[in-house]
Formats: sequence, C-alpha cells, structure tokens
Amino acid sequence: MNLRIEPIGLVLAVIYAFACWGARKLSLDQFYLPAGIRVAALLLCPPRLWPYLFLGEYAYFAQMRYPMVEKYGLTWVILASVSLMPTVAMIVRLHRRMVATTTQAWLLSVGATSAVAVTSLNLVLMHLLWPTPDVPLLTGAARYIVGDFIGILTVVPLALLWASRRAELPWTGRFLTPSIAALALMILTGIASALITEESATAKSSLQLLMALPAIALTCLLGWRGAAIAVPSLNLIIGLTTPKPYPLAFDPTTFTTQMVMAVASIALLLFGSRITHYYHRYRIRDDGERNALKLARNSHIASEKGLRERALHIRKLGDGIEVSLREVVNWLKLQGHHEIASGLLNTAAVHSHQFRTQASMVYPTTLDHLGLYVALQAGGVRESWDQSNRMTRPRLEGDPCMLSTGLQLAAYRALTEAVSLLLEHEFGQIVVRARCGRFGSRRGILIVVALLDSVQPLSGTTVAMVDEHLAGLPLAYGGFVQCRRNRVRIVLAETAARSSARATNMPPQTWVRESTRPGQ
Repeated sequence: MNLRIEPIGLVLAVIYAFACWGARKLSLDQFYLPAGIRVAALLLCPPRLWPYLFLGEYAYFAQMRYPMVEKYGLTWVILASVSLMPTVAMIVRLHRRMVATTTQAWLLSVGATSAVAVTSLNLVLMHLLWPTPDVPLLTGAARYIVGDFIGILTVVPLALLWASRRAELPWTGRFLTPSIAALALMILTGIASALITEESATAKSSLQLLMALPAIALTCLLGWRGAAIAVPSLNLIIGLTTPKPYPLAFDPTTFTTQMVMAVASIALLLFGSRITHYYHRYRIRDDGERNALKLARNSHIASEKGLRERALHIRKLGDGIEVSLREVVNWLKLQGHHEIASGLLNTAAVHSHQFRTQASMVYPTTLDHLGLYVALQAGGVRESWDQSNRMTRPRLEGDPCMLSTGLQLAAYRALTEAVSLLLEHEFGQIVVRARCGRFGSRRGILIVVALLDSVQPLSGTTVAMVDEHLAGLPLAYGGFVQCRRNRVRIVLAETAARSSARATNMPPQTWVRESTRPGQ
C-alpha cells in the first residue's frame, strides 16, 4: 500500500477534534452543535481529506468516551464512535450530485437525513448494548433528531456562505447594513428573553418567537444570504440562552420553541434559496438583454463605418472625375473650342453636384464634424425633401453635439426612414421636429415626424411599416417608437459618459410633452 500522510490532513484532524470538543461544551442534546460541525467539515473538505476528518472524530470520541467504558462497555464505545462519521459521509456523498445541480435547498435534505440516521444509530446501539438504557425511545428520538437538525442548521449555512464568498456579490453597505441591524435586534431580544424569570415562561417564549421577525425581514431583503445569516443566529441565540444547570439538562419550554424555530428555519432557507434562484435568473436575463442591445449598437456602428468608407471612396472617385473633366475643359479652351468647353463645364458641375448629393445620402460625413442638425439641413436629404414640395421647415432644438456619434447616426437614419415612409404612404404636408435634452445621467433626442393636418390619422399600412422598419434601432439605444394619430414619435437615449456645457437640461417628460401639441 502506498499510503501518503499529508501534514495538512493532520492539522485538519486536530482542528476538527478541538472544534467538536469546544462545540460540545456549548451544546445540549436538544441543541447539538457537533452534528453541524461534522456535516460542514464533510461539505467543505474534498473527499481525499475525509480520512483525516474520521481521525479527528475518533480522537474526539476517544477522549470523551474512554471514561464510559466501565459503565457502558467497550463494544458500545467502539461501535458508537466509529459508525457515525462514515454514515454521514455516505449521506453527503450521495448528495454531491444534488449539490452541484440544485439550489441551496439540498441542505435541508442533508440535515434531515443525517439527523435521522445518526439518531437511529445511537438509539439502536444504546438499547442493544447498554445494560440499562435510561433514555426512552420516542422521547430520546425526538430530542436527538431536533438537536442534531438544529445543530446542522446552525453551522452548515455559515460554512456554505463562507465557501461561496467569491462566487457571490461583494459585501457592500447594501448587504452589511440590514445584516447588522437584524443581528442587533435578535441579540437584544435574546438577552431580554434570557433575563426573564422561569415563572414567566409565556413571556419568554413570546420574545424568543419575536426573534423570527428580523430573520424573516433579512431573508426577504438578501435571499439565501439573509437566510444563511438569520437562521444560524436565531438558533444560536436560543440555544445559548437555554438554562444548563447540568450537562444533560433538558428544558421542555425551550424545546417547544426550538421545534417551532426548526420549522421556521426550514421555511426561511427554502424561501431564501428561491429568492436567490429567481434573482440570478433575472440577472442572467437582464445581462442577456444588455448584451443583445450592446451587440445591436455595435452592429449598427460597424455598418455605419462601412457606409462611411464607401461614401468617402465615392467622393474620391468624384474628385478624380472632376479633375479629369477640368483637364479636358482646359485642353478644349486651348484648342479654341470655348463653347464646347463651357457646355461641358456646366454639365460637369450639375452632375458633380448630384454625385456629391447621392454620396452624402449614403453617409452624412457632415455629421461627424458639424452634428446632426447641419447634416439634415445641408446634405442631400434636405434637397430630396425640398424636391418633394411636401416638407415644411424643420424645427430643430437643442445641441446634438452633446450626443455620441452613434446615437446621432441612429437618429439620422430613423428620421430619414420615417420621413420616407410618410412621403410614400401618406398625403399632405409633413413637419419634422427634433429636440435634444438631458436629464440626470441620461441624454437623448426626441424626433417627431407628423402630418401637418392633425385631423388626418396615419394609415394602417404606415403604422405597420413603421413598426417593421423602425422598431429595432430605437430599442438598441434605449428608446422607443410610437405612432399616435397623425405623427410618429421616436425617442433615443443613452447614458452620459461626461457632462457637456452646451447640453440642454431638458427631461424626457418634456420631450414627449412637446410632441403632443395639436397638429404636430
């Protein structure tokens, strides 16, 4: 056999033995902390270190039960000492797959199974091997099961909370403040209950039950974290304030309260685990939505970048054609063909202007330097609107340069697409209004494209086309599109990375209110 002794394992065995010894000094049969230490150690340590936990358990039992050999017999001392840890280890091993695939509610299964198994072994060995068993079967079973189960619920949640400290969110003021307040209330209530005399058993039980209120509040606020703090604290305060006139003392009044608190602990742990489970699901969905919006924005910016490069390439081609035509015109003039040169120059000027207009409609390069409003009034889009003879003068308010280039491009595309849809599917004059504003950490733009005739509503075809063509882009920028009566409203917003001195401090409510005036 290649048996390798690890120093860390020996240290672990010593620590475990002393932990059980110290916990036994604070325990009663109805509040047995070593049961919780046993389960917590098996959950926290990898299986390769479990033999050292067995060694620590046997050392703990040896110093405690060696004086009992003469009274209860060597057989009971050995069997009762060596059988408990392997039984609980097998239970934890069987729950390993459940631990990895479910929420923290598996702790209740481990605790209940371990308490029942250990109690059954102890009682069976006690009644078989003791000369005269002095513990009634049913009474002892209830006392031991409840004591072990409460001990497990007192120690194991704290151990699991410590083990998952890196996987969870950091402990900020949002977590520390309610935790400290709830613990302080429970400690004060526990001290008050301990100071009450034995004659006022009802008042004492009432105060002990009141300690559940801060535990419930903490569970509702923090989910599993709150339950993992509140449940051990609740059971620990009740257990430590239980009267202990002698080592095997039993307090029936406190035992009743402990059974009630055991049921409440089960409910709190289940409730807290479900809260945390749904909170994580919400976070995953929320992160997925944010990532989807981020990808949509990045995709839009990438497509605009491609269009910008294409527009610049077209402009370079236009400049090259102009240079070539200018050389031809100069050569014709040198040859004496002034009329042909003049006609060719006029034709080239007209086509060059049209060429640049179409290039600006591919990508508004003016927007990069002068902003959205200049691009709308000086580019090819404005000429296209003027040629339709159906566009009134746009009303543009605010400073678009406070917005990012991506948001301005999105507003440009949404506005031009909305105008095109109304020109194609509606009749009458069209008015365009835009307002840039900022409210707190949000900044954005409201765009209204409406029919001048407020009595004429938008057709169903137009509404369907607007939803089909424009709904995606505003969502990628945290906005929306609405069709109301005779108008299309588009809102795009973003989080302000830095403040702008030229920003117009206009809240989003004002943007929307401006668009609801009759006829706009």
